Amino acid sequence: MAVKLRLSRCGCRNRPFYRVTAADSKSLRDGKHLEVLGFYNPLPGKDEQKQMGLKVDRVKYWLSVGAQPSDPVQRLLFRSGLLPPPLMTAMGRKGGPREMHPIDPMTGRFLTPETSKKVNLEFEISPDEDESANSTGTSYLSLSF
Repeated sequence: MAVKLRLSRCGCRNRPFYRVTAADSKSLRDGKHLEVLGFYNPLPGKDEQKQMGLKVDRVKYWLSVGAQPSDPVQRLLFRSGLLPPPLMTAMGRKGGPREMHPIDPMTGRFLTPETSKKVNLEFEISPDEDESANSTGTSYLSLSF
């Protein structure tokens, strides 16, 4: 069974709210899931910021056993510091031969083979740094951006 980390939509019409879930890759978007790992609210609240919360240790567990995050979840995990930045590529001119060059997402500069090794960093969040650990020992990361 291939497991994917993806968003399932909740909320009303024109007021989306998403849950970050671990689900079988063959199940539907809002169908059966294995575990709820967090939430994402794309609409800004009263403080004009988007809200997101993740169970950090469970996300790390699913990534360690081989679960593949979808593109939106990968961006959310990058914003929260759980994944390194996704490798971006630059194409040549439009209509011409497609030369793919890796680009550093932070600076926008081309990467050489030596500098591309520096981009693959490990991000660690220890339970000591996270103030929002509940009584079950599950650390929960809550972000606003």
